[in-house]
Amino acid sequence: MNHPQTPSSSSPAGGACDVLVVGGGINGAGIARDLAGRGLSVLLAEQDDLASHTSSASTKLIHGGLRYLEYHEFSLVRKALAEREALLRSAPHIMRPLRFVMPHDPAMRPAWMIRAGLFLYDHLARREILPASRAVDLRRHAAGVPLKPEFRRGFVYSDGWVDDARLVVLAAIDAAERGARIATRCRVVRVARVGARWSATLQHRDGREETVTARALVNAAGPWASQFLREHAHLPEARSLRLVKGSHIVVPRLFEHDHAYIFQNPDRRIIFAIPYERDYTLIGTTDVEHHGPIGEVRIDADEIGYLCAQASRYFAQPVQPQDVVWTYSGVRPLLGNEGEDDAAAVTRDYELELRDDGAPLLSVWGGKITTFRKLAEEAADRLCGVLGVPGVSGQQGAAWTVDAPLPGGDLREWIGAPQRPDVDLQRFEQALARRHPQLPEALRGRWARAYGSRVDLLLEAGTLGAEVAPGLHEAELDYLHRHEWARSADDVLWRRSKLGLHMDEAAREQVARWCETRWQGAENGLEQAAR
Repeated sequence: MNHPQTPSSSSPAGGACDVLVVGGGINGAGIARDLAGRGLSVLLAEQDDLASHTSSASTKLIHGGLRYLEYHEFSLVRKALAEREALLRSAPHIMRPLRFVMPHDPAMRPAWMIRAGLFLYDHLARREILPASRAVDLRRHAAGVPLKPEFRRGFVYSDGWVDDARLVVLAAIDAAERGARIATRCRVVRVARVGARWSATLQHRDGREETVTARALVNAAGPWASQFLREHAHLPEARSLRLVKGSHIVVPRLFEHDHAYIFQNPDRRIIFAIPYERDYTLIGTTDVEHHGPIGEVRIDADEIGYLCAQASRYFAQPVQPQDVVWTYSGVRPLLGNEGEDDAAAVTRDYELELRDDGAPLLSVWGGKITTFRKLAEEAADRLCGVLGVPGVSGQQGAAWTVDAPLPGGDLREWIGAPQRPDVDLQRFEQALARRHPQLPEALRGRWARAYGSRVDLLLEAGTLGAEVAPGLHEAELDYLHRHEWARSADDVLWRRSKLGLHMDEAAREQVARWCETRWQGAENGLEQAAR
């Protein structure tokens, strides 16, 4: 099998491709993957790291969006529900089924309304893996233990959890292994139609510029999509985007069981409380209009207070701002005009806008992680249509991703025929323990859930190497640099893993020094060779 491009081959000077994709979030990576798998030549350019903004700042859920039923978003919910199980099968190492508990607060919504909504949620799309919803007596269920005693009844339903940043990286790996070029830390500073092609100027982080041409351009810049059209393509943006900040807090673990919670709030919004990184609970999200620079988004004290207050309405142990050990925020690009609706009510659906008056331009407006594969498939279908690529089954141009595993997700060599994704992961961990008994148990479990069947690539050198920080060895860092475009400590500690949450400041600084010393020299040599 071919592996992703090394840094020396990811930035050749000049060139032409079929499609230039601008944006290395989940939609850009998904579109690059789909197109590369159809035989097109693809270049993806991302100004920062993969998943460094919105796509690593989600609530980490693969879900239909139960609350969207209340806003009559039946089409979006059906589409997202249909994607859940396909995604869970494609990457059982970074996704898992998750049961959600909704304590019943009669002041919020009557029980019959919740039952009706859950019935729809269970039946809007086919389910094979995830169990149906049911009512529970919280006085007898483990999920009732950490709650206030007045919450006696509840409902349990199914959705999924995902490591969002790793999902983006896996899509990019798959694209690269199918021939795409992935250029991170690479800004598209100018694009223009020249005849029947796009001409684009790319600027690398060392200031070096190169010009590439493409038959089609994909604007998957997320919250920057409108700005990209105005400032870099000098075109009017046809869609209005509403920029909404969503923030999350992480606190020490609030409960021992493996279920998550969905809490209804008096403002008719909801928040989730989710088991996170073994020792923590993730609580989110907020919906706040964002007016500042898109790349500079931080949680504020009001948001922290809101999340703590709403969680404390349900948990017997109050959640206090001083309990917060980490926060993260992202800007969601939603379809709609600023100020016209409550931000929580604005649709999470997407729209693909294709301009083919000359070289084709496809802009992606909106979207959510759960529907990324379907969005990418629809985008690729439309681009193949205008580029004249035939879509015959089994040949170039045909849709292919619905049953395709993501890198690391095909566990058959280790466990034989797949069963259920969660069971398959347990079987894989057992097989990994037999094949590599020398690996520490905690490390083995983390690697299984991060890398899946690619785990042998981390051991190509035959040794773990030095332990740079607790639980993080040179072998893993070398792998992340060679195969996953990691270029800084933040790339490693907060996106490709969440090890930063488990380390103290001294350990994080130690990783930063190692990356700067080891990787900066390698990058300087590659940049000189490219000149």
